[in-house]
Amino acid sequence: MKTLRRALIPLAMFPLKNIVYAQKRDSIPLKVRAYFADKFPQNRDLNIEFTQTAPFQFSSKLDGKDLPDNKVKSFQQLNAGANIYLVKKKTWLLSTSLNYRYIAFNTEEPIIPETDKKNDFHYHSEAINFSYFSKLFNKVAIYTASASVDGSNQHFERIRGMVTASVVLKATPKTKMLIGIAGFIDPSAQVPILPIFTYENRFNNGWMLDILLPKKILVRKDIFANGRISLGTEMDNTSFYMYKNNRTFEFRQLEINSGAIYEHNLGSNFIGTLKTGIRAVPRARVFDKEESFRDYIFEASYKPSFYFNVGISYNPFGKPRAK
Repeated sequence: MKTLRRALIPLAMFPLKNIVYAQKRDSIPLKVRAYFADKFPQNRDLNIEFTQTAPFQFSSKLDGKDLPDNKVKSFQQLNAGANIYLVKKKTWLLSTSLNYRYIAFNTEEPIIPETDKKNDFHYHSEAINFSYFSKLFNKVAIYTASASVDGSNQHFERIRGMVTASVVLKATPKTKMLIGIAGFIDPSAQVPILPIFTYENRFNNGWMLDILLPKKILVRKDIFANGRISLGTEMDNTSFYMYKNNRTFEFRQLEINSGAIYEHNLGSNFIGTLKTGIRAVPRARVFDKEESFRDYIFEASYKPSFYFNVGISYNPFGKPRAK
């Protein structure tokens, strides 16, 4: 179900937009710096967002046995995150990523017998990231190593690691392309290695194709003086820890959000975002923290539902400052 680790996109992509800050202006060609100079940066330095979904039906199994069909009557999620630069040198960057998530939902019947219909969970993760920039076959290469911990409001739970290597193949005002690979140091990861591919192309009619695999496929267009609309599909995930009978369980689900996104540059490095469309959750699982994702005890499949997301970000490092 979870084909990408929760840390992949924010951590694997985190150093990319910061090359322009980690190196002097004359240390990177203009065409490469153009890759990262964007009024709407891929990552947001400080971000908070709220998600609400419409009610939806789901079917589930517990220990391989079918449970009665159920319904989520309400679902809300609050996310807050920060990417903080600690040390910036000519060829390397040290940073930290902080994330907090609050999930609340109410079901028609208890999801698992003898549990509550109303549920709320807290999840947090913290990571330290090291990025090194060099040349490979006369192309800009980015190497990263990340160590992270996560947990709930009760305990720290897991320690994870990730390494990536990527190369900027092309970086012009019209076309940008990057390829790479990510490896995960995490016994619960479904796949140990995952490719990274980003591609951006601006067409003459003002539309832009934005691909970041396995995260998203979007077409974008600037509208009004400071707005941008995007149409397409993004992948996201939700996870948190649960406690029952002195055991720790982890819940994970993959979300496929298809629809429209509107972003507006509010000035002073603030960006407002509205997202809406259809959310599909092919599968969600609960498994013992000491086991792997494949050794689950509970599995659910959701019907598609309407979702709405509103957010605001503050990006003091979003664009290089003129000197």
